[in-house]
Amino acid sequence: MSYRSQNLALAALATAVGAAIAISSPASAQQSADKERCYGISMAGKNDCASTGNNSCAGTAKMDFDKGAWKYVAKGTCTSMQVKLKDGSSRMGALMPIKG
Repeated sequence: MSYRSQNLALAALATAVGAAIAISSPASAQQSADKERCYGISMAGKNDCASTGNNSCAGTAKMDFDKGAWKYVAKGTCTSMQVKLKDGSSRMGALMPIKG
């Protein structure tokens, strides 16, 4: 590879990385500004990310309403969300992983 080709390849790579960062940054900032993590409300496979021990990231919750799996919801709405569990009881969403 010539010196010129190498420089063009590096410039293209730098541009691609810069564009990826620029595209993802505003969304992340906005997502955290008007949304919050709500634990215990996501359906199996529909969690947004990490759970406490049962799965590692988005879409990996194995059961409905996993106490450690979270989903992004509109800020201020989590603790008013109610889910109906398999045993017929209800539970509210929580801002922290649910114990027990």
